[in-house]
Order: sequence, then structure tokens, then C-alpha cells
Amino acid sequence: MEKRTSLFENGLIWFGAGVSIAEILTGTYFASLGFGKGLAAIIAGHVIGCIMLFLAGVIGGKRRKSAMETVKDSFGLRGGQIFAFLNVLQLVGWTAIMIYDGALAADGIFQTGHWVWCLVIGVLILVWIMIGITNLGKINTIAMGALFILTLVLCKIIFFNGNPISVPADDSMSFGAAVELAVAMPLSWLPLISDYTREAKEPVKATAVSSIVYGIVSCFMYVIGMGASLFTGESDIAQILLKAGLGVVGLLIVVFSTVTTTFLDAYSAGISAESIFSKLKGKYVAVAVTVIGTVGAILFPMDDITDFLYLIGSVFAPMIAVQIADFFFLHREEEKRAFDMKNLIIWIVGFVLYRILMRVDIPVGNTLPDMAATILICVAVSKMGTGS
Repeated sequence: MEKRTSLFENGLIWFGAGVSIAEILTGTYFASLGFGKGLAAIIAGHVIGCIMLFLAGVIGGKRRKSAMETVKDSFGLRGGQIFAFLNVLQLVGWTAIMIYDGALAADGIFQTGHWVWCLVIGVLILVWIMIGITNLGKINTIAMGALFILTLVLCKIIFFNGNPISVPADDSMSFGAAVELAVAMPLSWLPLISDYTREAKEPVKATAVSSIVYGIVSCFMYVIGMGASLFTGESDIAQILLKAGLGVVGLLIVVFSTVTTTFLDAYSAGISAESIFSKLKGKYVAVAVTVIGTVGAILFPMDDITDFLYLIGSVFAPMIAVQIADFFFLHREEEKRAFDMKNLIIWIVGFVLYRILMRVDIPVGNTLPDMAATILICVAVSKMGTGS
């Protein structure tokens, strides 16, 4: 009988997803708003993003399907494969970015060479993959407990040992753009969450726990990044850890937070690949993605990921909006055709609208208006078709 994950195990998985160097680095961009406005933008963005994350997870959890298999229900068997391919591409990108960031921070603490840390992190991710998601139990509990303690220590050092530095507010980022940057991180997990909720004993509860845990931890990471800029004058996480005297401890935070987050990217890339070619073995694809990501992290600079985050949003926000409309409002059954052209056209409209809205300063960011508009279009087109 297939082993089901508990609420606690799902919570641990998404705690690991939230504890991330990439999230801390993204949080540093919010310093220009000042602490009050920056915190408001972080919370607002995560509330929006995590509600979407919850809805995406419920679809896969209730249908007991991986994220990309649920996409086929709305876009057709071949249409779903298009998104599975795009998802594998973004996950290869994420794997490389996470290994790059982790190695850069680790090398800032122990200068042994960036490529050395890329290899160390890559090998540890491979170990996590080979152990498998349902067998990580005790290892994940120990790793997450240690990471939680270490991030609390880091938080204390930033907020209580540093002296607040007067950073004048500037217009380098508007409040709406900041909200969008906060939405972007939970949004990047939308094409993944069902890969884990489908294995849960209680899928809806597990999805709620996953979304809430991730949202809280991710906010915490963003705030650490923002606080690092405001309270220490540093945006380089390695320098913050070194100044705090957290040599070995800081290294552990960097390495294991990178491993526990990047493992999910590689693992889900394997599951998405199975949606494209059923004969592929997801675990081996995950291994290949980790190897490619490690090589990419060694060879290419990946310092600014904001454009990458917005690209992910423009592809996957309208995709999940169509799924939400189909599942929660239209109660559509599974799509058996190769392509659902109606939904694919609606997705293209949503994609274009997202890119247009990126040029408009909206206080709630552009993901929420784009998804709301896409859902409305999807429902309206369906009703018109029914009416005729």
C-alpha cells in the first residue's frame, strides 16, 4: 500500500521550502521602502500568493494527481505537456540559482572556491533525492529543527545586535512592485505543491498546513533579508554571518537551507518529466536536473533573479487561474482531448495581460488582477458556450 504523508511531514517539507538563501536575498530589495512599508508589502504579497498556493494544492490533493497531471485536466493531454515542459525548464533554472546562491554564500564564509561548494551542495541534494520524499521523516525533522534554531539565532543577531541604519526611502521600488516581488516566491511553487499534497493522508488539511507554514517561514526569511540591509547595512548574507561570528554555524544554515529547498525543485522536475514521458523514472530525472543545475551554477553568473521570478509569474499565474476556474467554479471533469484550445487561448490572453500589467503600478501587484481577470474570462466564455 502506498505510504501517505502526515500533516507534520507536509509541514516539514514546506518549512524547508521557506528557509532559503534566495528568499533572504530577495528580502534585501525591500529595504528601500523602510521597515514599516516593507513589512506590509511582504505580508500582503504572501497572503495573496499563499491563497493561490492553497487552491492549487487542493486541486491536486483531491484528485490525487501531481501538479502537471492536474494541468492536463484543463488544457488537454498534449496541452498539459507543454506546461510540464515549461515547468521542468523553470525547475532546472531554480535548481541552478539555488545552488549558485548557496555556494556563493558558503564561499563567503569559507573561501575554498565557489565551484567546490556547488559540488558539495549538489551531492547533498542527490543524497536527499535518493532517500526519497516519504523516507525523509527523521532526517528532515532533525535538519528542520536545527535550521529553525539557526535562523532564530540569525534573526537575533540582525535585529538585536545591530544598530538601525538610516536608509532614506527612495523610489527604486514602488509598493505595488514590492507586493509583486513578495507574491512571486509562493507563486513559483504553484506548479509544484500538488506533487506533495497528492501523497497526503488528509489532502485539504495538508495543503492548508503547507501553505500556512510556507507563508510564515517565507515572510520570516524576507524580513531577515530586509532587516539585514536596514540594521547591519549589509545585503551579503555571508558578510552578515561572518560579522556575527557565525562561521561554522552560518555555513550550516547556508548549506542545509539550500539543500532542503533545492531538493523540492529537482524532485518536482522529475515528477513533471513523468507527465511528458510516462516511461521516464522521476527520481533519475531529478538526479539529472541536479547535475545540470550544479554545472550551470559553476559556469554561469545568476546574481539578479527578479526578471526570472516575473517570467515564472506571467507563465504560471494565468495557468493556475484557468485551473481554479475549472475546478472550483465550473466543476469540469477531466479533459480527454489532446488540446483544449479554448483554455489555451485564455491562458495566452492571461499571459499577455500579466506582461502589460507589469508596466502599471497597482498597490496589490499585478498577479492578483491578472488571475482574477483570467478566472472571469474563463467562466464567462464557458457560460457563453453553454448558453449557445
